[in-house]
This record gives sequence, structure tokens and C-alpha cells, in this order.
Amino acid sequence: MDVFNKIYTQVSSSVSSTVSQLSGVLPGNPVTREFDAAAHIASAGPGLLWKIYKGSKRSTKQEASIFVFEKRQLEKYNRTDREIVLETLRKGIMQLTKIRHPQILTVQHPLEESRESLAFATEPVFASLANVLGETTNMPQPANMSDYKLYDVETKYGLLQLSEGLAFLHNDVKLLHKNICPESIVINSQGVWKIFGLDFCVHNTNPANNPPNYPFENYSPTLPPVCRPNLDYLAPECIVHEKHSASSDMFSLGMLAFTLNSPTRQTISPVKDLQQFKSRAQQLKNLTNNRLQCMPEALREYAKLLLNITPEVRPDAHQFVKIPYFEDVGIKTLTYLDSLLQWDNLQKSQFYKGLPEALPKLPQRVKVQRVLSCLVRDLAQPAMVPFILPSVFDIAQECSQKEYCTYVLPHLKGVMKLMEPIQILLIMLQRMELLLKLTPAEDVQQHVLPMLYRGLDSDSPQIHELCLSVLPTFAGLLDHSNVKNSLLPRIKKLCLSTNTLSVRVNCLLCVGKLLEHLDKWLVLDEVLPFLPQIPSREPAVLMGILGIYKLAMTHKKLGIGKEIMASRVLPFLIPLCIENGLTIAQFNALTALVKEMFQQVETEHRTKLQQLNSVKDEQKALAMNMPEIARKPRPMQLEDTFSGLGLDNFASPPMQGYSKQISIEPMKMEKAETPPPKDLTSCLEPPKTTVSSVNLTMPKPQTNYQWAKPQHTQNSDHFQMSPMQNASAISNPWASNGNAIAAANQNAWGRSQSAQNWSALDNLLPSTNANKVPMNRMSCNQPLMPPANNNSAGNNKLSHADIMDLLS
Repeated sequence: MDVFNKIYTQVSSSVSSTVSQLSGVLPGNPVTREFDAAAHIASAGPGLLWKIYKGSKRSTKQEASIFVFEKRQLEKYNRTDREIVLETLRKGIMQLTKIRHPQILTVQHPLEESRESLAFATEPVFASLANVLGETTNMPQPANMSDYKLYDVETKYGLLQLSEGLAFLHNDVKLLHKNICPESIVINSQGVWKIFGLDFCVHNTNPANNPPNYPFENYSPTLPPVCRPNLDYLAPECIVHEKHSASSDMFSLGMLAFTLNSPTRQTISPVKDLQQFKSRAQQLKNLTNNRLQCMPEALREYAKLLLNITPEVRPDAHQFVKIPYFEDVGIKTLTYLDSLLQWDNLQKSQFYKGLPEALPKLPQRVKVQRVLSCLVRDLAQPAMVPFILPSVFDIAQECSQKEYCTYVLPHLKGVMKLMEPIQILLIMLQRMELLLKLTPAEDVQQHVLPMLYRGLDSDSPQIHELCLSVLPTFAGLLDHSNVKNSLLPRIKKLCLSTNTLSVRVNCLLCVGKLLEHLDKWLVLDEVLPFLPQIPSREPAVLMGILGIYKLAMTHKKLGIGKEIMASRVLPFLIPLCIENGLTIAQFNALTALVKEMFQQVETEHRTKLQQLNSVKDEQKALAMNMPEIARKPRPMQLEDTFSGLGLDNFASPPMQGYSKQISIEPMKMEKAETPPPKDLTSCLEPPKTTVSSVNLTMPKPQTNYQWAKPQHTQNSDHFQMSPMQNASAISNPWASNGNAIAAANQNAWGRSQSAQNWSALDNLLPSTNANKVPMNRMSCNQPLMPPANNNSAGNNKLSHADIMDLLS
């Protein structure tokens, strides 16, 4: 965190200092109306007077660089020199603005002057060659160019570009530069070397058809140093013989080549004044190969010619471009890239096909800055995209994520939306691993996934297979809504509708690989129900289905339960076991899964049933051990009146199948003679033979009775008996001794507490009473008294006092 704070402080202070500097210089300059200046990045021009700021155009947000010269730098000069310096700078920029060439720095906004500054805008610039070689005048402090190392191919191609630029100036513009040196070379943001600093240029004065004539101006040591060409790179004839020509610029190019290859980054015998300059001119007459040992062998001889003091010996720009030194695969590749704008699509396609073979021979920085910048220009043509994408991905493969997001991804976003030609999507899918590695998750969601969805919706089986094969790699980036609403519906639709077996199998494999990343309910609701809908029964399809079921059953997060297996899965899988197309291994795998599922269903359900039974047993045991709860009292019934009074031994139990209450209805009976029963027990049983009327000393009129048919009710059994039977049954109730009577009571009367027969006591009532009511009409459930121990049945009569005495 401390490191971050330190970096943040440095950046903030740098930005603050830049803003404070610009606020005092640029506000009055018209350039600020159209361009916004940001960080101070470099310096260039004579004496590195021009400060270079990174900027952008306000209207289009297009990147640019703003060159600013602060007039306060002239405070050390007198008034005359100040005007000379300003005039020199104005001349150079005005001349630069008139020229358009790939190797000449492009001016986007002409020079503007204010009270405090001169300013103009150009194409985006990285730095000047002097900055790269270690000169830090007017550079942002602390200046750090130590990490920037020029590769051989950059140096070689830079010299080639400068030669082409000089050829254009000499032959087409008829102009001498006269100050080719590191301060006058600018490297743009794409790594292209461009000519700058036309402050001391000389125009041809002869007509076009005549040989060029370049007026000569003597070198004046009295002028400020920034108003004179750099003596280290100036041709000897410009001082010794006071003349110059196009060969003078070629001498400067040769000296620059030596400096770029020198370990010390210095010229041959650096000079500070005219005397040292003339001394060096004498040394160059005897220049040997040993002095040029630091230079590449292929360039050494040509450099010796360029540094010759005789101008006529030096090769011109066109000749220098054609030397074998520049016949290199990397140089040719970069040269072709610069010529792409002049070719048709057929020529471009041929070049793009061979480009991946040449890319390994180029440094990564060159590929990013030079190659990629040329390739992305043609990405706007869909027909050319399939030829360009392989090279773009080869470059991206060696990029850091920051470089990828800055230089590659912005151009790929538009390509991901293209569906025609189909090869675009094929290449994208083939390099999907690289895309996922470098593309931020947010851009994957917004651009990569929609591209895959469009691939699933296409009509190409090859595209389908590639999409399905790469989708599992997105598992960690997929959210719930994408899976439910976009991904699974497309995979299911494709699996059900395709006629290609490999596509259907890949659909199942894709679902299987995504399964562990899905929610359990989504698997149960969306995945498992769709498997039985698949129309194909090919062995490969069945094995894909089998794999999904097996994973869903065994995965700890999913773990489908016995209900799903018993009701959905097993009814589908069991018929598949008899498919004839299965191999033995496939059949064994299928049956093994079925057995495993059934065993799991059996085990889980048996455990559940055992748990349920144990719960029931516990409930029963708990109920048995529970204390009795007093029941709510209910209204007293007539048959319960004498319960709990100690008369249970005298109560007759209810007969099976009959009511506790006995209702006796008179019935017609024929007279018949029936022998008296031997005991009281027989009185309770229905007679087996026809009974005759019995004189029970009943009041008139005498009536014949018959057995009443038993009637049953819902709640209790009612036993109905005629009065005649009651009379016959107890015609001699006192015939036995006391023990016999007690036994009779126990057998005949003790069966129920609610249904007793009192007809035998009718004889005990006085016969003189005309309104005598038979005792069997009395609704009483308990006997009033036990039978008396009396042998005579006919004379037993109780008085009113005796009856009241018994009831007391």
C-alpha cells in the first residue's frame, strides 16, 4: 500500500506540475481552443526547445501531441537573438506543415503564437530519437528512458524510413534538410521514425527541368547554438568547401547510423567548435573498417561510403534503400505493412496469409506498435477479417493484459459482433482460451458470451461444436440469469432440433460439464426433464444422458433424491437397458447405474419407514404411560341411576345381541301347557316349544302373549320379551333353597346392570288390586330384592309394609 501511495503521489505531483506549467503558457494560445493538453512526455527540435505534451482533439477525442515552445526560454538571449530563434522555429514548423509524407511528421493543427508561447498539434508522438538515446533536456523529470531499448530491427527499419523520407525531400520536394540528427527525428506512437526539424532546410532555386540548386548560407558561429545545424552530424563540405547538396544529408544519415550502433551513442570524434570539426574532416579521409567495427557487417561498407568526405562518392537515398542490409524478413514485413494502403484485397489477403510465419522474427514491441497498428486498419472490412485475425491473436498471445486491453481488445469488440463470413467466428472460437485469459470478466459478459450465443443460433454444425466445447470454460463467469434465460434454452433447443449426432452428443457433454456449476433446483427443473425428450436413442447419446444422471446423483451439491429417481429417472432408464445398439460395456454401465439408483431408493425408503414405525411405537408407549384424564361428566341416563351403589352383583348383564333396555309388547299367543322351568336360568332363554297361557293371577282381562321379535338399534341391543314368557319363566321362583336362589341370581340376573326382567315378582303383588301393574313394566335396571327362601309359590304375598320395608 505504501508503494501505491508513493506512485500515486509521484503521478499526482507530475500532473499538478504539468497543469501549472500549461496554465501559465497555453491559456492564451489558440491551440487550446481545439486541443486538450495532458502530460508532458518528451522534447524535440533544435536544442530540444519544443516540449511535447500528450493531448487529444476536443471535437473527435482523437489522440494527438501538442508541441509547445515557451518564450521564457529565450530570456538568456539578447533581443536580436530572440527574434532569430523565433524566426528559425517558425520557419521549420511552417515548412513542415506544407509537406505530407508517411516519413514526415504529420501536422494536425498549424503553428499558433501567443504572448507566452508557440504551439502546434501533430499526430501522437512517443518521443524524439534524442530522448531515446539519453538526452533529457526539456524532458519531464525524473526522465526515465532506460527501459526503452532499440532493437536491431527498429534501428534498421528506422534508417530505411529516414532514407525514404530523404528521397522524397530530395527528389520530389527538391529540399535539403541540412540537420539530420537525433533531435530532428521523432518516433510516433506506432514506432515509426519521422523526419522533423526543418528549421535549416534549403529550397531548390532552379526550374524543375534543370539540376537542383540549393543556395548556400555560411555557418555563423556568432548565432545562438539553436540557430545553427548540429556540427556533430554536419557534412564536411558545408564548412570546408562552403557548399552543400543532397549528399550532405546522406553524410548526416551515415553519421546517425554510426551513432545508433555505437556503444557510447556518440558520433565519430564529437566536436564542439569549428576547429574540432575541421580536424575530424581530416580523420575521415583515412577512415578504416576497424573504426566502423561497431556497425553491422552488412552496413559497414555502405556506412564508409556515406561518411566519405567526397560528396560524389556517397550513395543517394534511392541507392541506399536498395542495399542488402535492408533485405531482411522483418524489414520486408514492415515495408509491406506500410504499403498495404496501395494494394487491393487480393494482394492483402496473400500477404496476411504469410504474416504469421514472419511475426516470430519481430520483437514484441514492434509487433504491437508497428504490425498491429497496420492490421487493425483493415478490420473494418469483414471480408479481410478472417485473414487478419490469426496474426492479431499471435500478437495478443505475447501481450500482457494491460497491453492487450489497450491495443488489442478495443479492435476485437467490433469483430465479435460479425457473423459473416463464418470463418470469423470459427477463428474466435479456436482462440477462445486466449480470449478468456486476457479479457476482463466484464468484457467477457458483454462481448464474448453474446458471440457464443450467436454461434449456437447459427446453422453451422462446426460452429455449434466449437461453441459447445468452449462454453464449459466460461462456467466461473456465468451468472444465474445468463444460464437460465440464455444458455440452457439454446443448448436444449439445439440438442432437440439438430440432426447431427456429434452436435447432440456435444450438447449433452456441455451440460454435463456445466452441471456442477448450476443450482440444484435448476438441474431438477430444467435439465433432468429435458433428457427423456431427446428423440435419438443412439448409444453415444444414451451414454451422454447416463453421464448427466450419474453426475446428478453422485455430486454432493446436487444429489437428486429417491423421489426423483423413483418417479422420473428409473422409469426412463429401465427401458433403455434393452436397446439393441448398446455394446457390452455400455450395457454394463447403464445397468450398473440403474441398480445403484434402485439400491439408493431402497435404502433411503427403508430407513424412512423404519423411522416412521419407531415413531408410532414411541407414541403408543407414551400413550400407555400417560395418566388417566378425568372424563367430562355426561348427563345421567336412566340405566345408570343405580350404578355405583353396590348392587352390581344383583344386576343382570345384557344378553348378547339385545338391548340393555327391555321393552315388552303384548303379543297374541295360543294357549298351551308348558312345564315350569327347573331353574331361573331357563327363564332367560327363548322357549323351544309352544307355550300356553299361564294364569299369573293377573287382573282381567287375561291376554294371550307371544314372543316379540328382537329389535336392534344403532347404539344398543334391545331384547323384547312378552309378559307371558316372563310369567312362565318364573312361575315357581322360590322352589329351591337359598343357595339355589343365589346361584340363580348370579346366572340369570347378574349379566347386565341395565336390562333386568321383573315379571317374576308380579305374583308377589296383592291379587286383590284391580290396577296391578306387572313388574316387567317397571323401567328399573336393578332388582329390588333377592327372591325369598320359600317353597310355596302360590301363597307368597307381601303386604304394603313389607314392600316399603324392603325398599328402605
